[in-house]
Amino acid sequence: MFDLSVQTVYLYGLIICGSLTFLYILFSDLLDGLSEAIPFFNPTLLFSFLTFFSASGYLFTYTSLQNYWIISISALIALLLVILLNVFVLIPLSSAEESLAFTEDSLKGRLGTIITSVPADGYGEVFIEGVSGTISKPAASFKNTAIPLGSKVLVVDIQRGNALVVIYEEVMTNHSL
Repeated sequence: MFDLSVQTVYLYGLIICGSLTFLYILFSDLLDGLSEAIPFFNPTLLFSFLTFFSASGYLFTYTSLQNYWIISISALIALLLVILLNVFVLIPLSSAEESLAFTEDSLKGRLGTIITSVPADGYGEVFIEGVSGTISKPAASFKNTAIPLGSKVLVVDIQRGNALVVIYEEVMTNHSL
């Protein structure tokens, strides 16, 4: 029908799947919602499998192997490489934090200063200083009360990347006898 050799089909598959893999990696944030519909479906792994399959199939066409052996060996090689890619690259990247200097859980209980006032039902911004540097996070009031600019606050919790804060009240104690 198309009068293409098997070698040409593998080469076209390699070029097309390699390009799709590269484009998906660049623009995956735009298409992030598509992979959430089916949790076990990862387009990066699918495109990588097809790229590895096409590449090894193209290389094996230069040997004297039969086509069914080429397909079988190429599928096994592609499966092995995709498993290694997933285990050693994609899973560690997906569980990495934005910064190595802090984790979101480590911000709980820390003191900060409001740099954008927080309305009762909205968001502002809190500035948290630490030994490893300074962090600016979106903030919402934990008690749904307005927090003015410049207030000292305590980070109570972190939800979806937003710091839930309350106004910090220092407790004065008298240790004199």
